[in-house]
Amino acid sequence: MVDIHPLRLRPDPRRVVVRPFHLAWQASGTEPSRALRLVENVLALSHDEVTDALERVYRDFDARHWQVEKVFERRYEQLCEQFGDAINTASVTPRRRQLLGAYFCHEYSYAAAAIMNPSVVAAPDQTGLTGGAVRFAMSLRTVGEGHISTIAFTQGIVTPDREVSIPSPPRIATAADVSAIKRGEPMVPGAPVTVYRHADSDLSRTVIFPMTEAQRNGLEDLRITPFSNGQGKTEWIGTYTAYDGRSIRSELMRTRDFRKFDLVPMTGNAARNKGMALFPRKVGGRYMMIGRQDGENLFLLSSNILTDWDDGTLLARPQHAWEYIQIGNCGAPIELDEGWLLLTHGVGAMRRYSIGAMLLDKDDPSKVIGRTSKPILEPLDQERDGYVPNVVYTCGAMRVGDDLFLPFGIADSSIGFGFVRIKELLAAMR
Repeated sequence: MVDIHPLRLRPDPRRVVVRPFHLAWQASGTEPSRALRLVENVLALSHDEVTDALERVYRDFDARHWQVEKVFERRYEQLCEQFGDAINTASVTPRRRQLLGAYFCHEYSYAAAAIMNPSVVAAPDQTGLTGGAVRFAMSLRTVGEGHISTIAFTQGIVTPDREVSIPSPPRIATAADVSAIKRGEPMVPGAPVTVYRHADSDLSRTVIFPMTEAQRNGLEDLRITPFSNGQGKTEWIGTYTAYDGRSIRSELMRTRDFRKFDLVPMTGNAARNKGMALFPRKVGGRYMMIGRQDGENLFLLSSNILTDWDDGTLLARPQHAWEYIQIGNCGAPIELDEGWLLLTHGVGAMRRYSIGAMLLDKDDPSKVIGRTSKPILEPLDQERDGYVPNVVYTCGAMRVGDDLFLPFGIADSSIGFGFVRIKELLAAMR
């Protein structure tokens, strides 16, 4: 049913960002830590040795990164916060500061291993477009060294004629960071964290890395939606899974401009699960979510508080062979005149992931008024192989004219794009 566009986005080890480098172990007893010994060694270098070492660093990395000298200065400030009086800041020259920062940084290829599970929304800026074209912002789950998942972004334009244009992904990226006034402050467990896009960087060059202990092994599967407060104001809100290597929890990403991002933990029984998707407005005066509380079935959740979610009511069970193992949502519900369009994923034999759809009553989303009996998109024969084979998956689509524009992950290894007529999709539901 879905018409496939030829465009693909693929993992690229050349897409790199400078990240803090943390030494793997510390000495015990009275011996200085390994990190402090490294600081002392750099402080002991002669002026000429510092100059030669720093010139070598810039020769190798300056053209590969955005304003790398500022990154080194920022890392040096972190070292001063960490070691305190052990670094006599008054006597450290600017070049030695940058060299110290460089020793505690490394180049990280954030999209080398996998790229998957996109979510797409209309971008805030729609100026300069004609003929029904829409500028979109798309989030991607990118996976790099250590199987760490991050949130990356790209932007493009899609037209009612099913043309999709995305500029070549930039090789140079920057990591979103906390504000300068917050640097050095300890992070309070369970508290929100606000990060900012680099002032001189665009959205496609921005990567959001784990910032807290609960996120340390990854930010997974952002499902983003333009949320309306009913008074003409829009805030883009997404749910994602925070993973610390052992346990998971659901959190929110909130932004009004894709420059400032609030990463907000959620509470309640439902927030201990993954795969939550927010309705784009309140329904009956309450916030609504789609969740999968038992790992198998779909549940409808409601709350008076955006960040607190308890157990919901059963919405749908697997009914068809292609979804017998489990069903889940594939992004935030999309409001149509006919009701709430909910994309779903189903898992069948051989852990084969396919995409389907449901239609929920607009006033009472607990009522399923339509459902596809067959997948609308299945793993493509020629693209089954990858990081996780036999998977198609999306974290969110958007309406463009009479079509549903559907970016989707392929085998956790690339991103494809598809279109389906909304009328045909509705007609396929029983």
